[in-house]
Amino acid sequence: MDISVIVPLKNEEESLPELAAWIDRVMQEHRYSYEVWMIDDGSTDNSWDIIQQIAAANPNVKGIKFQRNYGKSAALNEGFRASQGDVIITMDADLQDSPDEIPELYRMIKEDGFDLVSGWKKKRYDSRLTKNLPSKLYNYTTTRMSGVHLHDMNCGLKSYRRKVIKSIEVYGEMHRYIPVIAKWNGFRKIGEKVVEHRARKYGTSKFGLERFINGFLDLASIMFISKFGKRPMHLFGALGTLSFIVGFGIALYLAIQKIAYAQYKMTERPIFFLALLAMIIGSQLFLTGFIGELVTRNAPERNEYLVETILDRTK
Repeated sequence: MDISVIVPLKNEEESLPELAAWIDRVMQEHRYSYEVWMIDDGSTDNSWDIIQQIAAANPNVKGIKFQRNYGKSAALNEGFRASQGDVIITMDADLQDSPDEIPELYRMIKEDGFDLVSGWKKKRYDSRLTKNLPSKLYNYTTTRMSGVHLHDMNCGLKSYRRKVIKSIEVYGEMHRYIPVIAKWNGFRKIGEKVVEHRARKYGTSKFGLERFINGFLDLASIMFISKFGKRPMHLFGALGTLSFIVGFGIALYLAIQKIAYAQYKMTERPIFFLALLAMIIGSQLFLTGFIGELVTRNAPERNEYLVETILDRTK
């Protein structure tokens, strides 16, 4: 199969028939073999009934219905598991992503050799105050912290080589950082394409301002897990040792001062309590790293690695 299209959705009953017909028209024009997975993330309208009707008329359309709302990351993860295409394309269900972009996104994966191609909505129709400015700040921060240089990290319109989506897991709000996760899993050929951003035709946006707070926390989690998930002592042990050394150094300085100038009492100087606090925190951080190391070394996936190629000429 050439293409799997994954469409996470919640309460998008008005747009689904038009979206499905548009995708089918593009696929037929370019003679792609394809499937569309519509993931109903706990809709309270008639979205699932519409999906069933579309699937009855078009066997290429398939659906997954969550019992309740779990979030976009969960919907994408289930779609990734179910997909069978060589190239996987994700898009939103609100018709703000154009299926006409599919052929070029497919070509960039198959012919140009990209592992992942992210859409860039260069011209947007969202509110400048509530969407554009926060999005620019979010993209700038993510780029600086992760080293993945994309203008629109959160664009829902992306294409992936099959091996990429079968090698990653997304949860929480981590769908925003799939390019970051992919890069840290060794998929470094990440491209970008300017795509059309259409004004919302039906309904209202399902995302609030809290996504920026959750997004920052998830980025911190991804960075920690990717760099120190298998060696937590390297982070906590280093921080704990540094903190303990600073505290011990201050305490030693105060002790020398007391010996040299007997009139000073160590416990009467505020810096003494700072030294004590630094040594306690240092010890706790070190023990946290030690416990984390014990947990990691006993985890069943401690020696699981992504292998690209095995060359053994004796077989």
